[in-house]
Amino acid sequence: MPKQSEYLTYLLELLAPLGQITSRSMFGGYGLYRDDVMFALVAYETLYFKVTADNQADYEQAGSQPFTYSKKDGKATVMSYWEVPTDLLEDQEQLLEWARKAYTTALKNKAPPRSRKP
Repeated sequence: MPKQSEYLTYLLELLAPLGQITSRSMFGGYGLYRDDVMFALVAYETLYFKVTADNQADYEQAGSQPFTYSKKDGKATVMSYWEVPTDLLEDQEQLLEWARKAYTTALKNKAPPRSRKP
């Protein structure tokens, strides 16, 4: 597992008032979880929160963009995680408010558990 970056450590400290936040390494970045629900993504030293139609306007208004990546075939894939405005990283109270919304959004949109075949 790659060594946790200082940036990730900093984010986990900022988000600590939300409760137990864990990070899991994934594809060169990290997923941030609360109660086994992924509500944030850290990639390329950038924080992204889970977004749906319920809270997308906040991110658009702030000038944020969704996380995208290119597949092997060159096609771009857009995910439902949007870049957190950098000024929120300097205002923990507001950051926590946006993080709570992202967690609520992720919780409401959590995929049902897969059934296990015998």
